[in-house]
Amino acid sequence: MPRSHDTITFGTDGWRAIIARDYTFDNLARVVHATASWLLNTAGPEPSVTLGHDTRFLGRAFSEHAASVFASRGIVVHFSDDIAATPAVSYMTLELGCDAGIVITASHNPAIYNGFKIKGPYGGSALPEMIDAVEKEIPPPDHDFADPGTFSSYIDTGIIKLHNFRKLYLDMIREKVDLDVIRDAGLRLGHDAMFGAGQGMFTDLLGPDTVIEMRSEINPGFGGNAPEPIEKNLAGLSAMVVEEGCSAGIANDGDADRIGMFDEKGQFVDSHKLLALLIRFLHEDKGQTGDIVKTLSTTDMLDVMGKKYGLHVHTTPIGFKYIGGYMLEHDVLVGGEESGGMAVKGHLPERDGIYIGMLILEMMSRRGKYLSTLVAELEEDFGFFGYHRVDVHTSPEAKEAALELLRSSGGLSEIAKLKVESVDTTDGVKHRTAEGWVLIRPSGTEPVLRIYAEASSTELAVASVEDTIRQLGV
Repeated sequence: MPRSHDTITFGTDGWRAIIARDYTFDNLARVVHATASWLLNTAGPEPSVTLGHDTRFLGRAFSEHAASVFASRGIVVHFSDDIAATPAVSYMTLELGCDAGIVITASHNPAIYNGFKIKGPYGGSALPEMIDAVEKEIPPPDHDFADPGTFSSYIDTGIIKLHNFRKLYLDMIREKVDLDVIRDAGLRLGHDAMFGAGQGMFTDLLGPDTVIEMRSEINPGFGGNAPEPIEKNLAGLSAMVVEEGCSAGIANDGDADRIGMFDEKGQFVDSHKLLALLIRFLHEDKGQTGDIVKTLSTTDMLDVMGKKYGLHVHTTPIGFKYIGGYMLEHDVLVGGEESGGMAVKGHLPERDGIYIGMLILEMMSRRGKYLSTLVAELEEDFGFFGYHRVDVHTSPEAKEAALELLRSSGGLSEIAKLKVESVDTTDGVKHRTAEGWVLIRPSGTEPVLRIYAEASSTELAVASVEDTIRQLGV
């Protein structure tokens, strides 16, 4: 039997593993060979890929190794010759007509992780059936691989081609977003790149007089914090927005496909509200229609908006691959998830923390209002939805015991003194009460049990999470 760390599986969004223990050059080669075999089986005899990496430790070295393995299999590699945001790789995959995109990144995971994301030829997350096909091709850990050859030799022969992904991606955004409207509005933006791949991008787009940057340099340790743009990780950005008189603050995760935002008062504006604002802006201001697609952990406010606007709302399991897959087959106005990943009509079927940030700045500029006012108007028109989430870091044994309790009981019967009226097991276990819902779900990429709640007040959402943790014993 192989050791546990020899087993490679893809989680919610790619393969992620701890550097040097599981994420090694040998294991990376196994995944690349599997991806190459899948491409050669499905994309014809001369497939091509794009390949980029973020700011993580050994990112360039891992990327060059992956590119060399692809090239040794006869696959043309369009390689980002600098740090690349995940949406830039997705865009270049579509723009260059490649059969797949590869990103060496662990997204928002802590610094000890690296990872491997696969993008489809349409410029979005690989579909579940694509990932399944790749997993089936992963060779055993004792497979004897031939030396793939050197990165430089493949450049010389032209099978690896170097590109400036960043420039081409930002040029695309310049064509899609009205930068003059944003500049004319006199907005001042605070941007927290969280030491990730989005550093400097808003400054490149809007100029140094408009953007104040923080954590916008290379630091593979991410300053000791995971590069996840959630409120608890962004106290510095909140303070900077107030101290520097910014109109808004934007943060992006390690590979810049997710977004977190603060209003001009330094108050966090969560993804639920950002999605709702995008729906209102695109539908009311730009006259666009289409479905709303959201994950199971995303606010019910979108259902209320869908009903008012006459737009169909579709709910998927958690993972942007499900949203992206739906977008490929339907006319979608806005798709998004609670964790900060969003996509909109007319762009990629993909999370894009840079483009979404620019679009929200355009919305603020055209409406002539700060985020605090826009959010207040949302709540006045569609109701208040309080939200709370806790990520419980616990032992595998305690996590499994909690999940077994839910499986054996069919879910909790009461939460925060409210009767559970229904249970949904589409992804994790979602409990509905008369005042909202609670979702319990194990992370697909980390040893974590996530507990989400939405209720008629923030206080009740917090109480619901706390009572759930108590009942589960984690």
